[in-house]
Amino acid sequence: MSSDLFAHFEFGAGEAASLIADPLNGGDDGELFLEAGTSESLLFDDGRLKSASYDSFRGFGLRCVSGESFGYAHSTDPTLAALARAGETAAAAKRGAAGVFADPPPGVNLRRYGAADPVSSPAFPEKAALLQTIDAYVRAKDPRVVQVAASIAGSRRLVGVLRPDGDLKTDDRPLVRLNVSVTVEKNGRRETGSAGAGGRAAFDRWITPEAWQGLADEALRIALVNLDAVDARAGEMDVVLGPGWPAVLLHEAIGHGLEGDFNRRGSSAFAGRMGERVAAPGVTVVDDGTLDERRGSLTIDDEGTPTGRTVLIEDGILTGYMQDRMNARLMGMKPTGNGRRESFAHPPLPRMTNTMMTAGDRDPAEILASLKDGLYAVGFGGGQVDITSGKFVFQCTEAYRVRNGKVEAPVKGATLIGDGPTALTRISMVGNDFALDPGVGVCGKAGQGVPVGVGQPTLKIAGLTVGGAG
Repeated sequence: MSSDLFAHFEFGAGEAASLIADPLNGGDDGELFLEAGTSESLLFDDGRLKSASYDSFRGFGLRCVSGESFGYAHSTDPTLAALARAGETAAAAKRGAAGVFADPPPGVNLRRYGAADPVSSPAFPEKAALLQTIDAYVRAKDPRVVQVAASIAGSRRLVGVLRPDGDLKTDDRPLVRLNVSVTVEKNGRRETGSAGAGGRAAFDRWITPEAWQGLADEALRIALVNLDAVDARAGEMDVVLGPGWPAVLLHEAIGHGLEGDFNRRGSSAFAGRMGERVAAPGVTVVDDGTLDERRGSLTIDDEGTPTGRTVLIEDGILTGYMQDRMNARLMGMKPTGNGRRESFAHPPLPRMTNTMMTAGDRDPAEILASLKDGLYAVGFGGGQVDITSGKFVFQCTEAYRVRNGKVEAPVKGATLIGDGPTALTRISMVGNDFALDPGVGVCGKAGQGVPVGVGQPTLKIAGLTVGGAG
């Protein structure tokens, strides 16, 4: 695939800028978002290559912003004629208004990831052979293995954000992911474990034997742990969350409530609370899109704004929101580089990148030792969250009963029930073992999915409701 974005369209940057000038004139903001790319995924399941897909795509989306409204039109037709038709549609948002068009976002010289084409390298036969090797490796590890599913996915997206004054920001975005799922059986009982990893780089680091064997071993370990799990005890209890991936609870139950649009509309539990205490002392939450090669990182967001490190909660005090350009302007704040979209077919929204709780000063062993009768939650699967209130229900994929500071039997069927704003105030201990997730997160909002990252240290939260069978 050509690395020249405009090689995929039948017009150049200058022609496009001239054409969109009139439709956007009189608006408050807007841009032409261009995208071209390829993606590929393979799934090896039940001892065979079960599915494989390849996609090549290109298209543009034109947005005109006027006040709290915007017009948006998109097309896969790469011609100036299609762009002209899109301009007629997008311009309808102005409805006679005469705004002062916003200045372009600042430039950026740094790149958060190198140029890579995960679709072309390694080649398809090598990827298929790798998945077959993973399958054979896991089956040979333990006779209780009855099912293995391994998948590999990669994409490369060239994007450009063009404004009517000719300001152009571009980005070349690789993304890869490798997943392994293992099902084991003993005495008629079956349990599953899974592990995955990825980021914004070439496949190299994730397909070495050390890397994929580590994922396979982890998936098998979790499956075997679950095979011996007993029913979780239900009730209100203190809970310790492990480092890394358990921050998905933070992302869902708290992070969405700190996005600009919900706060501008007053529908978030955090709306109007800037400068107030919203979490326990010692709790600091940030969103950082500048971490090199992380799944949620971006050199620029989908409006052309450089990503940054936004402190949302500092030592328990609400200090910021995640903002795109439109909501930032309407709230009298600065964009934070969080304007994101799934593709050219979608308008940008304020979205998370890598959302994290920073490390504290407590030893993780000390935190577990303080748990008299509670739950140690290490892994999470699916969950349900009310973004407005922060109320959540999350299923634990790996968890343990803890009594008198001792980790006992693994439990199954445990769910954590609560609401994010309250949970923030009940954090009593923050560990010094901060970790990021392995690179598997996907966030959904308004029908759009985008890759994200999460991270946290070990945490102790008092008085969460645990659902279970016991």
